[in-house]
Amino acid sequence: MHRTVGAPHTHALLAGVRILDLTSVVIGPVCTWRLGQYGAEIIKVEAPEGDLMRSLGGLSPTGEHSGAYLHLNRGKRNVCLDLKQPGSRAVMTRLVASVDVIVTNIRPLALARLGLDAATVRAVHPDKIYSLLTGYGSDGPYAGRAAYDSVVQGGSGIAGLFAARDGAPAYVPMLLCDHIVGEIAAGAILAALAARNAGGGGCTLEIPMFETMAAFVLQEHLGQQSFDPPVGPGGDRRLLNPHNKPLKTADGWIAVTMNTDPQVRAFLRAVGREALLDDPRFATVAARAKHVDAWFEVRGAELWGQTTAEWLAIFEAADIAAMPCHTLESLRTDPHLQAVGLLACERHMTEGNVSTIRSTICRDDAYPSLGSQAQPRGWETREVLDEIGMSAAEIDDLIRTGAAIAASQ
Repeated sequence: MHRTVGAPHTHALLAGVRILDLTSVVIGPVCTWRLGQYGAEIIKVEAPEGDLMRSLGGLSPTGEHSGAYLHLNRGKRNVCLDLKQPGSRAVMTRLVASVDVIVTNIRPLALARLGLDAATVRAVHPDKIYSLLTGYGSDGPYAGRAAYDSVVQGGSGIAGLFAARDGAPAYVPMLLCDHIVGEIAAGAILAALAARNAGGGGCTLEIPMFETMAAFVLQEHLGQQSFDPPVGPGGDRRLLNPHNKPLKTADGWIAVTMNTDPQVRAFLRAVGREALLDDPRFATVAARAKHVDAWFEVRGAELWGQTTAEWLAIFEAADIAAMPCHTLESLRTDPHLQAVGLLACERHMTEGNVSTIRSTICRDDAYPSLGSQAQPRGWETREVLDEIGMSAAEIDDLIRTGAAIAASQ
């Protein structure tokens, strides 16, 4: 089936919804990027020093747009304001009044100083949806503390899962918490918009990273300790087994998992362990759960006999889930990803040729438009300020005083 990118629909899902994006780094930009993919208009207000991700995300030809920044900030109109300057207050007052949703991951105390906290905004605009993304919930003793993805991975128990399996804590080498919580925040905002459209009015949302990721860990690993009294130790023994890792083949590594009884029997035949087909320890799901350590020792044995490609063919024929363990380099050339066109290339306004990543959500056999390119700081400052009713003289004065910055186009 041929699917297109950016095919027109009769209407975008969030057409007419305007969102004020007061976020930076990853968690907030993930949230607003997703809402932009659904058709919302995103106005990103960026400080003069720029979103930290412009440089934190790696090198770029100009030093202005890291690859990560480019991917996370598509489809957003960039307005550059110095919120510490008094002149910017009038701009923010008009911007807030003009939008449906405010999304921010600025710390609550700083928001209060700027008059942009939820209580202040919604006292004037009770119909607004105000979404605050925090490190820790504001009703707990950690409220207001600094938080980054790695810190939350440690505090929520994710790093500790590696210690339980491998003997030492470790971080997942990607910004897992930021992405997950950003996507959850987008979902919460969608639900709030649906409620408002049904006559429920505005609301204030708070989505904390720590509690959200702790809940993720506990949903899977509280396990046998979910009962009173507990029926066993906590932790999913399958996931925490030291053999629960990719398997070595003759020329690389492969990820393979089998859970159903037919898959297990097919696996045992494929790897030449037919003698275990009648072993009662491995005959059923319940038996393998009881004898999980013995089972994972069997399924975790190295597959030296054949290459990764050969094993993939064997497992596919047996309907066993398996994939090669890609490197960052080989992932880009995966035949499936190439066939579905996940990656493409375009000419960026300042950075030259850059890779693009399309949306993975298909609607009516088409993927939504990528949206406009990630913009330099202040790329649409003049246009947006004009749209909210500021005169040319007022805009010039804001730029002259440094309260607003407009990019040269």
